[in-house]
Amino acid sequence: ILYAVLQYQGGKYEQVEAFIRNLKNDDDKEMKDSTVQEKSETSATTAPPLPPLEAAARRLDRQLGGGAVDKHKVLHTYANPAKVVRRWLGTASGAAGSATVADIAEAAGVLFDPNGACSTGRALLLAPGGTTMELDTTPKESPQFLTSASSREVESWLLSLSIRILWKEKNFSEALDLAQKSISILLGHLEVASMNLTSLSGVSTSSLFPLLARLYRYRSLLAEELKDVGVTATIRRDMTIAHNMACLRRDVDCQATLLNLMLRDLLIHSQIEQAQKLLSNSTFPDSASNNQLCRYLYYSGRIQALRLEYTKAFSNLSQCLRKAPTNTGLGFRITAQRLAIVVQLLMGEIPERHVFFSKGMKTELSPYLAITQAVRRGDLAVFNKVVSEQASQLQQDETFTLISRLAHQVVKAGLRKLHVSYSRLSLQDVADRLGLPSATSAEFVVAKAVRDGVLDATIHHEEGYVQSHDLVDVYATKEPTEAFHRRIAYCLTTHNDAIRGMRYPPDAYKQQLEASRGNRRKRSEDKTDEEKAQELEDELDDEY
Repeated sequence: ILYAVLQYQGGKYEQVEAFIRNLKNDDDKEMKDSTVQEKSETSATTAPPLPPLEAAARRLDRQLGGGAVDKHKVLHTYANPAKVVRRWLGTASGAAGSATVADIAEAAGVLFDPNGACSTGRALLLAPGGTTMELDTTPKESPQFLTSASSREVESWLLSLSIRILWKEKNFSEALDLAQKSISILLGHLEVASMNLTSLSGVSTSSLFPLLARLYRYRSLLAEELKDVGVTATIRRDMTIAHNMACLRRDVDCQATLLNLMLRDLLIHSQIEQAQKLLSNSTFPDSASNNQLCRYLYYSGRIQALRLEYTKAFSNLSQCLRKAPTNTGLGFRITAQRLAIVVQLLMGEIPERHVFFSKGMKTELSPYLAITQAVRRGDLAVFNKVVSEQASQLQQDETFTLISRLAHQVVKAGLRKLHVSYSRLSLQDVADRLGLPSATSAEFVVAKAVRDGVLDATIHHEEGYVQSHDLVDVYATKEPTEAFHRRIAYCLTTHNDAIRGMRYPPDAYKQQLEASRGNRRKRSEDKTDEEKAQELEDELDDEY
């Protein structure tokens, strides 16, 4: 810099510019060399990224307390490992969705010890469908297998992914066989854990429950695809035994899943009375997942609708639609909405118009909009025409049986309109307006409507007409009371659900934190009741 200043003072401007230019070029060259050197050092020190399945398995191993050098050592455990596994299954869905058979086999070869507790599952994963996968036999420095904290969970997860891939490929028989073997492996792990409650192999067996429930669901759905009577009978018996065992070990995931699967199986085979007995003699767990609760509400609503219990069915279906997730499960929401519309029509009510134009449901609910309009008009001929035109779609939606009961509601709606419009009307005109075959049929229909409280009228048989009575004040009837009762019941149900969702033991996390840190309890907590009573008596004696 001093040299440049002197040259500048001497008037040698060109030399100064050349000197500064050379100095700048040297600095740029040094910066480039240092950047290249840093990149080479970073690439040499950074390890290559793990495959998605292996990365997800390692993450679960750390979350469940693994990661120790000794694979049989557990660093720490959680109070609710099943909750950890459920949350991990949600975060690992991206890796599971893009996995292939080769990826699963490669992960199984890297993660599981060939001579460990998961050797059977490892063999199944390396030979899907009876074909042995070729693995990379290049020797590695130190193979790091999963610890006992997560090896069984990852084994079950990879087996469920293999079953799903076979299912998507339409290999239903192979997928069912693999599902049966996978369930046997998990039940074997649970049996070993129950026999060794004091050993490390029995720690956190509840983390297997969500994965076992998933395998039960896959097996039941695959049996539906095969449509084999013998397989269905065997699986139905196994599900009953498994549900009893899940209740004994307080397995919430398997309880809810198996109960829904049994209800679904009975509904598919049209055993409505058996489904009702199962529904009345079983209890759905309160702490089950929201998705299983929505399925249970839908199945119970469908059973009650088929048994003519429309009020209970509509209540369960409405609660199902409120609790169903809005960002996914569009097909389930459409199915539940169809059934809710039909049940509401059977109750004598007309659904709101905006229900038929919900996002993503307009096309699927268009047949039910036409049926609702026919019911609202009260024209039996138009209703029969619409039902005949949409018969194939209604049979596919499994609502044709319920819609066939709507003919009586159509007649009721037509009688209400005639009752409001005319104070006196002949029975023959009633038959013509409603599309009934004769005046005698119209007389029977009107008599039943009067008995049910739909009309307030008098039938004159000899003269052949119907005389309507004067309209009374609606607030003098029971309708306002019933409406208020429905609203209050809905508010109380919502309040009870909110209270149940917020119920938790106070300061439970503090106790778990102190227990994990190894802190002793306070001296007052270590004292027995007799010691506390003696201290209280001593204090009273001192005061007096």
